[in-house]
Amino acid sequence: MNNIIEVSQLNKHYKDTHAVKDVNFEVKQGEIFGFLGPNGAGKSTTINMICTMLAPSSGSIDINGFNVTKQKNKVRESIGIIFQENTLDEKLTAGENLMLHCKFYKVPKEKRDARIQEVLEIVDLVDNKSKKVETFSGGMKRRLEIARGLLHYPKVLFLDEPTVGLDPQTRAHIWEYILRLKRKEGITMFLTTHYLDEAEISDRIAIMDHGEIITINSPAQLKQSLGGDIIELSTKDNDQALQEISEHISNADVTVQDDTIQMKVANSDDFISDFIKQLNVPITRLNIRKPTLNDVFLAFTGRTIQHEEN
Repeated sequence: MNNIIEVSQLNKHYKDTHAVKDVNFEVKQGEIFGFLGPNGAGKSTTINMICTMLAPSSGSIDINGFNVTKQKNKVRESIGIIFQENTLDEKLTAGENLMLHCKFYKVPKEKRDARIQEVLEIVDLVDNKSKKVETFSGGMKRRLEIARGLLHYPKVLFLDEPTVGLDPQTRAHIWEYILRLKRKEGITMFLTTHYLDEAEISDRIAIMDHGEIITINSPAQLKQSLGGDIIELSTKDNDQALQEISEHISNADVTVQDDTIQMKVANSDDFISDFIKQLNVPITRLNIRKPTLNDVFLAFTGRTIQHEEN
């Protein structure tokens, strides 16, 4: 597949702050590219530079063959953006909101009505075309924003926390529409989310921290890179348990999250029976699982993404 986005040696300085440091990555045409990072990691700054809303200090960004610095209008014609916050005019109808966007993006007059009908069909809002947006539910508003972002046939759709604030059922429906869109239109999608189950949908994920891209890979390969199993346990005295683990067990990677001791081991079947025999402190809870994206995030950044959002 060809690259639809190419970012090379990208930097952003704010006085004494180096917010983005020599960032390099490519996004392939037609893929869903996930972008994860702690608060303050530099991902919003990076996305704003990619979307022409912020000028880079140095480096280059090309989208759909156009340079972000030298060909801003061509880049803007090539992208759609679904913002985290609602940016619809709620006093207008769904159709009026879409028509306004058509005019803004200079969709030819003779094509506007057909295109509006087409995008409303994609998100199942045809019957709501003449209704004011202020009467819509949160999920309907999000679907209308997705429709609006598609009106000018973007090559890349940026989704900034597309389901934040929505209930789980509505979140699932929004993703049905997004994945249907990917299959039907073949649009490249650039996703930021703190819901790790949504990040799993990505073909590849970039993890950013302290202004740098730490790693890029598929969700499956990122989890496989940690290897082994995760053992989670709570005891009647975690401090005593940690001391015993440090004295008697050398083949486990041990961390503590809240009141839970986590141990990463190569093979839990080989490890667990001997471990239980050696531990004198009574165990109150024991769970064995495979690594998740949150474990990946913790391994690369030193904190969990859930902790960053609290």
